[in-house]
Amino acid sequence: MTRQAPPRVLTVAGSDSGGGAGIQADLKAMLALGVHGMSVVTAVTAQNSLGVQGAWELPAEAVRAQYRSVVDDIGVQAVKTGMLASAGLVEAVADLLAGTDAPVVVDPVGVSKHGDPLLAASALESVRTVLLPTATVATPNLDEVARLTGVRVESEDDLPRAADAVLALGPRWALIKGGHLAGDAVDLLTDGTVTHRLRAPRHDNRHTHGTGCTLASAVAAELAKGRNVPEAVAAAKAYVTGAIAAGFPLGGGIGPVDHAWERRRPGG
Repeated sequence: MTRQAPPRVLTVAGSDSGGGAGIQADLKAMLALGVHGMSVVTAVTAQNSLGVQGAWELPAEAVRAQYRSVVDDIGVQAVKTGMLASAGLVEAVADLLAGTDAPVVVDPVGVSKHGDPLLAASALESVRTVLLPTATVATPNLDEVARLTGVRVESEDDLPRAADAVLALGPRWALIKGGHLAGDAVDLLTDGTVTHRLRAPRHDNRHTHGTGCTLASAVAAELAKGRNVPEAVAAAKAYVTGAIAAGFPLGGGIGPVDHAWERRRPGG
C-alpha cells in the first residue's frame, strides 16, 4: 500500500550556510516533528558560528514562483516565515499568505544571534502593516518587540504590555519570547482574551544558534498536525527546550541547538 503523505509545512525564509538557523533549521525541526518540510528561499547568507559575513536577497519574482510552485501542486497545512530582508519581499510574501488557507506563523526576524541585521529598517513598516495581520501566531523576541512597537521589556511583568502592543498590529495570537530575561525562560502567549505563560528551566548552554527559527517551525509543524494554538506552542516549547539543552559547539563561536535531540536519548 502507498503510504499517506505526512502533514506539509512550508518555510519562507533565508538560507544559513552554517546550517544552524534559517531554512536549514526549519527543515530539521520539521523532520524531527514528523511533518514534510518544504522551502521558499528568500535570501542567501554567508554565515557561520561567528556571524553573518554577507547576505543577498532573491528577487520577489523568484520568491513568488517558488511559493506558487509548492502551494499550487503540493499544498500546505501551515506556513512559517523567517528572514524576509526587504520591504519588497515582505509585501510579496504577505500577498501570497493572504491567499493561502492555512495557519501562518510569522517570526519577524530582525537580526541574527550575533547581532547582524537581517531586515532592512525600511521594511519595518511593511512588517507592521501587511505581514503581521496575516499571522495566526507571531513569535517576536524582545528585541523585535522593541523594534516593531517601541515597547521595551525589562522584566516578566512587562510581557503582557508587549503582547498587547504586538496584537494591536493584527496577528491572532502573540507569542512573546522572554528568553533574554533573567531567571527561567518564560514566554507569554495570548490572543488578548486567553493568556498562557510557558516556563522552562534555563540551561547553562551558550550554543543556542537557531532557537527562534526552530521554535516558530515547531509551532507550525504542530499546527499542521491539527493542534490548536496553545497546544502547538506548548509542544513546540518543550521540543525547543530539549534542543537547547542538547546544543553543541561548532566552529569558533555559537553552536546550534540539536534538532535531533529526542532521537539521541536512550530509547529515542
